[in-house]
Amino acid sequence: MTDVDRPVTPPRKAMPAPLTPEQIRQFELNRLKAKQKQRQREEEISASSGLNSNKKRPIGITPATSNSPTTSSSGPLQRDSRLGAYFEYDLSKMVNSKGGFLVEDDKDADEEVRRKEKERERQRARQNQEPAISLNPDLNPKCCECQTIDIDHTYKNIFQCLVCKPCQDKKPDKYSLLTKTECKEDYLLTDGTCIRVESELRDQELLPHLLKANPHKSTFANMMLFLRCQVEDFANWMQNTNDEWTEKKKKKNKKFEQGLKDLRRRTKEGIWQRRKDEEHVHEFGPAERDNDGMTRQICDECGFMDDSTLDNQAEHEQISTALEVERLEVNLFRSKSLWMPTRARGVFGGQVISQALVSATNCVNPAYGLHSLHCYFLTSASPATPIVYYVERLRQGRSYISLCVKAVQNGSMIFILMCSFQKPEPWQPSHQWSMPDVPTPEECDLEEDHMLRDSNGDNITARIKHILKLYADERTRSPIAIKRAKEHEITVDGSTRYMYWMKAKNIPQYEPHFQKCILAYLSDLYFISVAGRILGLRRYAKGPDSLAMSSTIDHAIYFYDDTVDCGDWLLYTMECPRASSGRCVMRGQIFTRGGTLVAVTTQEGVVRANIRGPAEEVKVPTKL
Repeated sequence: MTDVDRPVTPPRKAMPAPLTPEQIRQFELNRLKAKQKQRQREEEISASSGLNSNKKRPIGITPATSNSPTTSSSGPLQRDSRLGAYFEYDLSKMVNSKGGFLVEDDKDADEEVRRKEKERERQRARQNQEPAISLNPDLNPKCCECQTIDIDHTYKNIFQCLVCKPCQDKKPDKYSLLTKTECKEDYLLTDGTCIRVESELRDQELLPHLLKANPHKSTFANMMLFLRCQVEDFANWMQNTNDEWTEKKKKKNKKFEQGLKDLRRRTKEGIWQRRKDEEHVHEFGPAERDNDGMTRQICDECGFMDDSTLDNQAEHEQISTALEVERLEVNLFRSKSLWMPTRARGVFGGQVISQALVSATNCVNPAYGLHSLHCYFLTSASPATPIVYYVERLRQGRSYISLCVKAVQNGSMIFILMCSFQKPEPWQPSHQWSMPDVPTPEECDLEEDHMLRDSNGDNITARIKHILKLYADERTRSPIAIKRAKEHEITVDGSTRYMYWMKAKNIPQYEPHFQKCILAYLSDLYFISVAGRILGLRRYAKGPDSLAMSSTIDHAIYFYDDTVDCGDWLLYTMECPRASSGRCVMRGQIFTRGGTLVAVTTQEGVVRANIRGPAEEVKVPTKL
């Protein structure tokens, strides 16, 4: 490299000379003069402008072209022409509405709003104001601890507790305040968040509380503060009454368990009933007899023939079997066997009466004896279905007991009986009618012997002969022996009376109450059939003088002897005081062999001749 191409370094600047004292003094004087001029200009401007009513300086006093070092050098802001109309506001005249807005001072708030606000402030002040102290010391409330009149009126108004603040500080274990959480956790009180739970903390009358703002967050719900002594008193009362609450809880649980048990039972019964309804139940028609005299029943729906009742139709040879019932419940009984006589429409009425009496007797104290009964036959009973007897106690006195027995078959009531029991009073006077003069039982023949003789007589058709033999065979198997004392007797007053000797076959010495049940059984034998004989209606014939129908409507018995023995012969007299309109009433008397009147019977029944009544006129409704 040559000397021509070598770069040339510029010469170093000369160092400035230090300022002389005279220069420094001149600089300081210039600075002080400029500052003095600026201060004078500001004082002149401030002296020419005053403060407004809001103690603010008008904006216009500050010139836009200020030489102050704090003034922006960019110049004043210019209005944008795109903003349209421009409103100028004087901020010095604006007032804060305390609602997030600035309003002009000349537009005051609504006077009604301000008046209401002032009224609310006065009310709050009045509520917080403590009551005046009376000049009479006895009229001023006093602290329950120190007897001073300077009490805390908040405790008095909220908790109804008279205590002063010093006593509150001295006894915090009694007069301190508890939060709701402390009451729930320490004293096991309930808040009542569930509707079905009884709330103690929500009951203002039970446990009053003071509401205060939540210290943790202002948006949270107010605190509920309770007085400690009141909470502890309530908790101790709850503990003292724990036994009562426990007993109440036990009763409630017991009631709930019983309701649950009933619900289960009804559910089971409903299921059983649905299954039962789904099963086919035979609905038998009326019992029919064939040429052999045997009884059969046929189901109306499926045509099933019930042959199981054939053996049941034969009357039992023992009276105890015919009267036997099965006990299902305390007042509920069921028949074990039923007997339907030859050519009858239903079960023998005397058997239904006696079984109902056995059911009623089993529900009565043996010290009471049966003295009367009255029953109604509502409809005929079928021998194919057992009869259920329900005994209802109507009245129980010191001397008499009244019962009602209802007989139900296939869901329908077929029979009802009212009976009364009495404590015997043998010391009372007595009276009776005399016994008719009749041959002794040993001199009379059995009823089946009469039937056999009649069947062998002349001019007897094969049909009637067969029927008489059926009756004779039935009487032979019957547990009741019957002898005809007299064919018939015309009394002095001209009435016709029939008399029969009756007794139960081969029975032991039963108790008096069962003897009366046997007596009720035999009291229905031949009773209503005598009415047809008195009316002159023939049983096995045809025509207007033949018997078309006979059935019992009601039956009544009055017992007057507790020593009756149905194993011995009893004389049964029967007469018909009145018969008309297809009905007849029968009156009977039952005597012992010795002449004692032991029972009086009455019966009303339907007795119809084979006569057709006039045809009913059909009324045709007239057209308007």
